[in-house]
Amino acid sequence: MVHTAYVSADNIRTLFSDAMSRMYQQEVPQYGTLVRLVADINEQVLASEPALHEQLQQQGELERLSLERHGAIRVGTADELHMLRRIFAIMGMQPVSYYDLSEAGVPVHSTAFRPVDPASLQRNPFRIFTSLLRLELIEDDALRQQAEAILARRDIFTPKARALVDVAEAQGGLTDAQAQEFVAEVLETFRWHRHATVDHASYQALQDSHRLIADVVCFHGPHINHLTPRTLDIDAVQQHMPAAGISPKAVIEGPPRRRCPILLRQTSFTALEEPVLFAGEQAGTHTARFGEIEQRGMALTPKGRALYDELLARSRQAPAQPDNDGHQRQLVDIFADFPDDEASLRQQRLGYFRYELTDAGRQPAARGDDVSDMETLIEAGLVQASPITYEDFLPVSAAGIFQSNLGSASHQAYRQNASKAAFERALGCPVIDEFGLYADMQDASIQRVRQVLSA
Repeated sequence: MVHTAYVSADNIRTLFSDAMSRMYQQEVPQYGTLVRLVADINEQVLASEPALHEQLQQQGELERLSLERHGAIRVGTADELHMLRRIFAIMGMQPVSYYDLSEAGVPVHSTAFRPVDPASLQRNPFRIFTSLLRLELIEDDALRQQAEAILARRDIFTPKARALVDVAEAQGGLTDAQAQEFVAEVLETFRWHRHATVDHASYQALQDSHRLIADVVCFHGPHINHLTPRTLDIDAVQQHMPAAGISPKAVIEGPPRRRCPILLRQTSFTALEEPVLFAGEQAGTHTARFGEIEQRGMALTPKGRALYDELLARSRQAPAQPDNDGHQRQLVDIFADFPDDEASLRQQRLGYFRYELTDAGRQPAARGDDVSDMETLIEAGLVQASPITYEDFLPVSAAGIFQSNLGSASHQAYRQNASKAAFERALGCPVIDEFGLYADMQDASIQRVRQVLSA
C-alpha cells in the first residue's frame, strides 16, 4: 500500500504567513520599514537585557519571536466567514473567543483563528483576527439592502481555492504541490484590489454610515488590513517610528508598561490613503490599511481579567490624554492596584503559569515530596514557574486600533451589541474558550511535575 505524505498544518500555516508577509511588504512598503525597525529594537533589547534573553530562551519564546505575527481581515457575509473557517482549519487554526466591537462603535463581531495546541503554538503562533460585518446595525433600510445586494454578487475565493479546500477535507491533508498551490490561491483573498465594485456615490453613502462598512462592502475582496510583528519594547517602537518616516497612532492601546507584562499592548502607524478606481473609472482614494505592532505579556485568569477590565473601565472614565506620555502616566497610576510581581500574580491566581522542575527537582532525592502545593515546591527550590504568554486579543484595544485607522474619533455604541449565537451560526461551530485553553496548559504542566515527584 502506498501512503501519501501530506504537509503538516503547521508547515502550511508557516508557508501562508511567510507569503502573506512578503505580499504585504510589497503592497505596503512602510510595513517593511516597520518590520525592520521592530527587529532592530528587539535585537537591542536582547543585547542590553541578558536576563530577559535567557528567560525567553528557556521558555522557547526566542525561536518564535520573528515568526510572531498576526493579521486582520473583515468579511461581509456568513458564507464568507464559514469558508474562512474551513480554510484556516487546513492551516491548523481554530476560532478562539468571541469579541463584540459594536459597543465601541465598530459594527463587527470577531474571533481569532489560531493554533491551540502548545506544540503548534511553539512552531508558529500566526493568528488572524477575523471580523464579520453586522449589516443589521445599518439603520437605513435602503442602504442596508444595497450593501447586502453588493455583497451577494461577489465571491472572495478563487475557484481553485474552493476546490483545494474540498480536496484537503476529503483526503485528510494536502501534498506538497497542493499545499503550495493552496497558499497561492488563498493569498488572492487577502490581496489588495484597487478597483472598487461600486460607483463613488454608493461608496460615499456607505462610508457616511461607517467607514468600516465601505471598506468591507465596496471591493472585490476583503484584503488584509494589517499585519503585526511582535516587539519586546513597544514604547521604544512608538518613540522611534517618526524618525523612521512612520506616523504612529496617538496612544498605545492596552495596559501600561510593567515589570511583569500582562495581556497585550498594541500600537500602529496611521492608515494609508491609497488611490482607487470606482465604477466608471472615476479616480478616488480609500483609507484602510496600516501596520501594527504588538507586545505580548502574561495570560490572565478570569479573576485577573476581571481586575484588568475594572481598571481599564476606570481609565476610560478619566479625562482623555492627548499624547501617549500623558496617557501612559494616567494608566500607570490607575493600574497601581494590579500586582506587578510574579509571586503575587501566582499566589493571588491572577495569571496562568507553566510549572517545571528545577535541576534540584530532577534529582532522585526530591522524589516523594509533598506535591499538593506548587508554592511549597517553589519555596523548596524544586519547581520553577514561568508566565504563559497571552495568545489572544482585547476587544477595547482592537476597537481603538480600528477607530484610529478609520479616521473616526466616534465611540458611539450601536443599540444592538453582543450576538455570539448569531456569530457562531455563521461560523458553523462554537468558538473555543480562551480561559479553558490556558487552564489546560497550566494544569498539564502541574500534572507533569507531580508525576515525576511522585514516582
